[in-house]
Amino acid sequence: MTHIVHPILLAGGSGTRLWPLSRKSYPKQFAKLMGEHSLFQASAKRLAGAGFAAPVILTGADYRFVVTEQLAAMEIAPAGILIEPDGRNTAPAILAAALELAARAPEALMLVAPSDHVIPDAAGFRAAVQAATSAAFEGQLVTFGIRPDRAETGYGWLEMSQAPAADFAAEPQPLKGFVEKPDSATAEALLQGGQHLWNAGIFLFSVQAIIAAFEAHAPEMLSLVRASVEQAEQDLGFTRLAPEPWSQVEDISIDYAVMEKAENLSVVPYGGSWSDLGGWDAVWRETGPDEAGVVVSDCATAIDCQDTMLRAEDPRQQLVGIGLQDIIAVAMPDAVLVAHKDRAQDVKKAVAALKAKGASQADTLPKDFRPWGWFESLVSGARFQVKRITVNPGAALSLQSHHHRSEHWIVVEGTAKVTIGEEVQLVSENQSVYIPLGATHRMENPGKVPMVLIEVQTGSYLGEDDIIRYEDVYARGQGAKG
Repeated sequence: MTHIVHPILLAGGSGTRLWPLSRKSYPKQFAKLMGEHSLFQASAKRLAGAGFAAPVILTGADYRFVVTEQLAAMEIAPAGILIEPDGRNTAPAILAAALELAARAPEALMLVAPSDHVIPDAAGFRAAVQAATSAAFEGQLVTFGIRPDRAETGYGWLEMSQAPAADFAAEPQPLKGFVEKPDSATAEALLQGGQHLWNAGIFLFSVQAIIAAFEAHAPEMLSLVRASVEQAEQDLGFTRLAPEPWSQVEDISIDYAVMEKAENLSVVPYGGSWSDLGGWDAVWRETGPDEAGVVVSDCATAIDCQDTMLRAEDPRQQLVGIGLQDIIAVAMPDAVLVAHKDRAQDVKKAVAALKAKGASQADTLPKDFRPWGWFESLVSGARFQVKRITVNPGAALSLQSHHHRSEHWIVVEGTAKVTIGEEVQLVSENQSVYIPLGATHRMENPGKVPMVLIEVQTGSYLGEDDIIRYEDVYARGQGAKG
């Protein structure tokens, strides 16, 4: 019998270990790291279809429109999108989702999964989930353990009550215990012992069982998160958790808050391929190196290299490596990473160093994503800036004005509906329009295809916060960008 499972996708992280491609402004779950879809889209697709209800998404305010746009591209309609006021780790996020789900489906099973993992065998993973439903219905808190293929020190491990079956069948069994991230010698012993799995951070349980677990082991968190959910506000289809009680919630993982204290624990072994893409070394491994151990992107060339990854993200760039060994090189238009493969986990140190020196590249990509589309700066000077702006079909920027700059718009693709003061006009390809300093204006895309224009700004101050906003279909306040 196939049981309906409610996916809960955690999409609020802003990880730094895949810098410079992944940054706070657009983290790795939304990037196309492996194939034609983002990791978030692949996760949503993997947990859609027969046996699965519409997903609930946990994310931050900065990513809410990216989530809706990427789900729409996959033709997946979410059951809800919960906006965390700020990141508080997995325990509060999972509890908020459980309370939201309990209000409309109190008997439901919820599958909690990070949205930045790679699981190539979607059918095999769905089968493992279904194999775990009976235990979850019986009140077990089920975690999924990955068959290890190396002595990995970057993951926590799970100790099974007995060794898995020879064919690694996805059969639930009591979980004996958790092992923190081990040192190399311990990891090798765990691998050889055959009774431990990697902790994937994927869980299946009933909403009743997980809420009861929080009531037993983290009652203060339950009280605060419940208040945040009950006081939540609806905003353009999003559910904004109330910030005041949320600010008092402990920043803690589900493992520390509940799982390691509970006794009703089960583990399901999963023998298929899996990766959390926790560093560029993992991307190198999962991409599939050639016989020399080399991985290159379309805009990269390797000459006499070994065990090396060369990745350039912009078609205007060509990255070339000669005679390299055990090197990771990732080129973005505004930043380049070169690291020894064994130091891939230290990329976060580079991000910290860039933040300390005030470099915008630490957190922000050259392409700035907004609810209506995106823009990038092409060139800038003391009193001018040139941008390329792409507006999605049917989307509109806010009705706004600027204190310090005027703008000249040249449409290069599609048609723009432009409002300047009381005048509304259509501006087609190869046509332009001028917006004087202080003039109230708006740009819209009334067409069926993306509209692209070149914007030339001139003035004494060109910052994105120079906006007086009068109307906005995305309900952003004064000072918000775009």
